[in-house]
Amino acid sequence: MKDNKPEIPKPIRKITSKKPASKPPKFNIMWLYAIVIMILLGVGYFFNGNSAEQISYQSFETNMLKHHDVEKLQVSKNGDLITVEVTIKPEAIKARPDFYKNIQTQRAIGSATSPGPQYYFTDASYETLNQHLAAAEKDFTEAEKVQIEYTQPNSIFSSVLFQGVIMILLFAAVWIFIMRRMSGGSGGGPGGQIFNIGKSKATLFDKEAQVSVTFNDVAGLEEAKQEVMEIVDFLKNPKKYTNLGGKIPKGALLIGSPGTGKTLLAKAVAGEAQVPFFSLSGSDFVEMFVGVGASRVRDLFRQAKDKAPCIIFIDEIDAIGRARGKNNIVGGNDERENTLNQLLVEMDGFGTDSGIIILAATNRPDVLDSALLRPGRFDRQVSIDKPDLVGREQIFKVHLKPVKLAEGVDAKKLSAQTPGFAGAEIANVCNEAALIAARKNKEAVDMADFQDAIDRVIGGLEKKNKIISPEEKRIVAYHEAGHAIAGWFLEYADPLVKVSIVPRGVAALGYAQYLPKEQFLYTTEQLIDGMCMTMGGRVAEDITFGKISTGAQNDLERITKLAYAMVTIYGMNAKVGNVSFNDTQGEYQFNKPYSEKTSEMIDEEVRGQITSVYSRTKQLLLDKRDGLEKLANKLLEKEILFQSDLEEILGKRPFDHRTTYDEFVNGPEGGNQDAAAGNLIHEGVADHSGTFNRNPEEKDAI
Repeated sequence: MKDNKPEIPKPIRKITSKKPASKPPKFNIMWLYAIVIMILLGVGYFFNGNSAEQISYQSFETNMLKHHDVEKLQVSKNGDLITVEVTIKPEAIKARPDFYKNIQTQRAIGSATSPGPQYYFTDASYETLNQHLAAAEKDFTEAEKVQIEYTQPNSIFSSVLFQGVIMILLFAAVWIFIMRRMSGGSGGGPGGQIFNIGKSKATLFDKEAQVSVTFNDVAGLEEAKQEVMEIVDFLKNPKKYTNLGGKIPKGALLIGSPGTGKTLLAKAVAGEAQVPFFSLSGSDFVEMFVGVGASRVRDLFRQAKDKAPCIIFIDEIDAIGRARGKNNIVGGNDERENTLNQLLVEMDGFGTDSGIIILAATNRPDVLDSALLRPGRFDRQVSIDKPDLVGREQIFKVHLKPVKLAEGVDAKKLSAQTPGFAGAEIANVCNEAALIAARKNKEAVDMADFQDAIDRVIGGLEKKNKIISPEEKRIVAYHEAGHAIAGWFLEYADPLVKVSIVPRGVAALGYAQYLPKEQFLYTTEQLIDGMCMTMGGRVAEDITFGKISTGAQNDLERITKLAYAMVTIYGMNAKVGNVSFNDTQGEYQFNKPYSEKTSEMIDEEVRGQITSVYSRTKQLLLDKRDGLEKLANKLLEKEILFQSDLEEILGKRPFDHRTTYDEFVNGPEGGNQDAAAGNLIHEGVADHSGTFNRNPEEKDAI
């Protein structure tokens, strides 16, 4: 039987009044490269030498000098030969446009040589030039005389050949820079050079770079540790297994939700194995060049064979291991599929005695290719679930070691108060508790700091200074009181521990925390009671103010989702029948597995179910109207109420169902629930698997 865990509705609401901000266009580095190349081309154009037109001395004297058009002469002497460059006055160019039309054309196209010199001649000697200029300038005024500059002959640095060499070197440098950036590396490391782009990017941990994490640092994953510890034993003592005819497994796939410790477990394997450990992510195989991914796979396994026995760890393998052929755009996923094909070949292409074991981690096993999961490639699939009560206690003990604790801090109680927390979230709670204690200038971290830390992780940052109008505060108070009343007098609803109208997080103006019983199967009655508790806020607004607000948006989303799940997934509707249209493999993305008539029937049944829940909740709150008023007024007065306050206002809860916390802390024999449950326990809202939803944006908001 497959455990499809229903989603338990929770009194959590949010209002999203802000529209998502449009993302700015991403900067493309290729534009920068194009700009650099254009600048270099422009520099080459500017350094392209002198483009002045060659003329004869006779033409210079007759057409320019005698017309008083010459502004300046630049004379350079090389032996007996001279080169004279002629610069024409701008006003002369405008006065004689027909004669100087070539100069105007150069200016029109923005030539760098248009300001001058525009002409040059070489058919005159040094003495002849001086004599002729002196004779011609007899009739000139002082302002009309030609300026003469004597310069040294051009050196090799201004020659065209030298400029061409410089341009070639500049282009070569730019090309090398671009190729290094594209290859994703720098210097001489793997992938850093042009011809190393196909090299593997795996990080090698060996005796010189040993990982310090061991199995002692991994808590709450006893079954998973046993599986991977056996893999380590394979590498340390292979004859123990091969003498009995066994074969070393080729791969193990770590599957689990985010934060459950997949990567930490792989680090522990690296620390315990005392063999070379190659670590990389699935995205390290992806590159913009065709064939690079497959090349890096080949190079990775070549290095691994040289270092055998060793371990290869590929984190987030779903980046390259997605199922082939699904939703494939022509040419869009060829490179990824080629990389996957090469990985499949390499995993099944070396002998079982080569001593290479592959570990991989993913939180999306449903999208992986079936060829990757078959025996002979990933022989073992290790499931890493969220820890249970005992597992959370062990994880707390690990993370509490570096924390300076006060007396009374009990890892057992903390684990009971954090159902559904993964290892990463427990580590966050311990760190937040230490920060809160330091903020309060305490010498040690006590239980109150841990309660505040759990509250912080579940509900977000407390915002006592947030300005809320009195009318909005009344709506929030009655809204939360409606949830509390419905949950208090419904048999299968989770017992409420704390209700608050203090704003928290991004959009939460109020929230309620419960202490759910950890379980995996839910009956129809439990789901309906959960829906009624979730509907309590909307109903309380309706019967109190005669109008409704947007605060129940998130409540209605959850109720609708659960109602559709009951009808279409769990087969809990008599009219639709015992059918399930759950699409775990994504096969029904473009068409539904049922007819339009069945679709209309599903909509009608869901709407009828929600209407029935609303009517039942409304009748309950009308019967308990006095308790609703008292609870709302008490919330407006104190802002935060605990279980003991609810017992004082509403009396003892009429159902004697022991919580998981009570059973775990006080033992199976029973007894009163720990006092902390009424005063300090701050629990989250259960989601479909019976665990807590700790998204700060999904708290009670109105």
